[in-house]
Amino acid sequence: MRILELFEQSDTRHMSAEDVYKRLQTDGLDVGLATVYRVLTQFEQAGLLERHHFETGKAVFELNQGDHHDHLVCIQCGHVEEFYDPEIERRQASVARERGFSIHDHSLQIYADCIRESCPRKPIIKENAENPLTQQ
Repeated sequence: MRILELFEQSDTRHMSAEDVYKRLQTDGLDVGLATVYRVLTQFEQAGLLERHHFETGKAVFELNQGDHHDHLVCIQCGHVEEFYDPEIERRQASVARERGFSIHDHSLQIYADCIRESCPRKPIIKENAENPLTQQ
């Protein structure tokens, strides 16, 4: 139950098994990493947690609160931001419908460089740099 409490009380919404393990150790709980993995998997199977495999190379978990959202993932530091954009949702449904599909579920991850001051690997962003996504 302490693991669920960590997810409910943490400002960090996406945590790896190692993150959870370290927080439990910091709280003075004597639990093994294998136990943390097992409990996270059980919570995922029960629908309490969702597992994501972002391009950071390790699985992260978040509380399944029943609401749909998408993710922005920093490829420099791994920071994840959640967002919901109704226009993106409408557009995806329209694209699927135009091609003869009916969406049951989807996930959208956008991989980018975050420009947060706290990013330990903050890239140098050159003004007026050629970026095909902003050239319209």
